[in-house]
Amino acid sequence: MSSPSSAVPTAGSTAVPSSASVLSPASVPAPAAAPQGAASPAPGTPPGPLAGGASGHSQDGSRAGSSSGPTMTELLDFVRRTAEDAALVASLPLDPEGRTWVRLDGPGGSEAWLIGWPPGTGTGWHDHADSIGAFTTASGTLKEHSLAVRLPTDGWKTLELNDGVDRSRELATGQGRAFGHHHVHEVLNESDSVHAVSVHAYYPPLPRIRRFSRTGAVLRLEQTELPEDWQ
Repeated sequence: MSSPSSAVPTAGSTAVPSSASVLSPASVPAPAAAPQGAASPAPGTPPGPLAGGASGHSQDGSRAGSSSGPTMTELLDFVRRTAEDAALVASLPLDPEGRTWVRLDGPGGSEAWLIGWPPGTGTGWHDHADSIGAFTTASGTLKEHSLAVRLPTDGWKTLELNDGVDRSRELATGQGRAFGHHHVHEVLNESDSVHAVSVHAYYPPLPRIRRFSRTGAVLRLEQTELPEDWQ
């Protein structure tokens, strides 16, 4: 079983026409990140939280229109509070070979995950389509690499990124972040000896996740996963 943020190709990937573009932070629409997770420990196929955008919400986390779904601020509050639940965090089975994850009840109909990261594991580059999201490190330390640029949502296979679009941040225990629609990132546990655990939430529940490979400045769309691929 694959997870919302795993970097492993699955049957049912969506083919996308090939095209090349050069992107800079001001030139394209923005990416979103995604969670990782599945309902049981993953024997070698990790999940991946990652960033997203949700219809009815603005990028600053405020609600737009009449949507009653949670904002980015509310999702961040939820993952922070949940990460402080020591009994919940300790209940997650940890596997030295691969990430593990458990589905949680998120606020306001959101999708939430508790994820365990063995040393040296990560999600690979991905986005979370039209979902907004947030994640917080509950134990250990995670590193997020992201792109400060909006990617076209469809119609391309390969893009060349301009200089200056890369961002990195380290999230130690208790630290987290929220993100908007189409946030592109990868999340890693760079420790060589310590597990990490994190809490992720997305709204609306992830409609799809795009997986990318990257060589230098070239970003390539490898596949698109749908909810049936990880649930």
